[in-house]
Amino acid sequence: MRILILGNSLTTANNMPQTLSQLTSAEVVCHSRGGSRLAEHLNPATKLGAKTQSALENENWDFVILQEMSHGPITSPKSFFASVEKLCHKIHEIGAVPVLYATWAYKPGSAKLDAKGWDYEDMAISMSTAYHEAAAENNALIADVGGRFYEMSQTQNLYAADGVHPNETGSRIAAQTIAEIIGKHKENSYDS
Repeated sequence: MRILILGNSLTTANNMPQTLSQLTSAEVVCHSRGGSRLAEHLNPATKLGAKTQSALENENWDFVILQEMSHGPITSPKSFFASVEKLCHKIHEIGAVPVLYATWAYKPGSAKLDAKGWDYEDMAISMSTAYHEAAAENNALIADVGGRFYEMSQTQNLYAADGVHPNETGSRIAAQTIAEIIGKHKENSYDS
């Protein structure tokens, strides 16, 4: 099994792709750049976009995981939805399964959340809504890591010191959530 991840530093923190590889026994390839948006993966004029487009056109993948910049789904929704649609179309076209890696709201009380003037609950709900809508519109699986963070963050510390990135526990939860979704999909595919 081969998995391609398109993301940024939220994906690569704490070697999450390697953890996902261990959990799924898959070859996991990650195309990322800190702060990158999904739109960059569509742009062959950028180094990252050229690399991603070549990988989608010239290699075989079973699953392609899409992770948008931390607040992109709510601050740039047109770009987010358009990018997910174009990427999912391409992913379906090559016979792979798209998976949206739904990320989380910034840590409650964090400087980043306060600096944006956002409420934790509002950010969490808005992020979840955007990812779920995008998944439904594009026949994509959803790895609701943000939902897991929302459920667990009151009892566990899942954030790095910046209140944005995951700590090691958060990255492990991300890998486990993605692995579970991929596993369920494979089971359902074999059952039908």
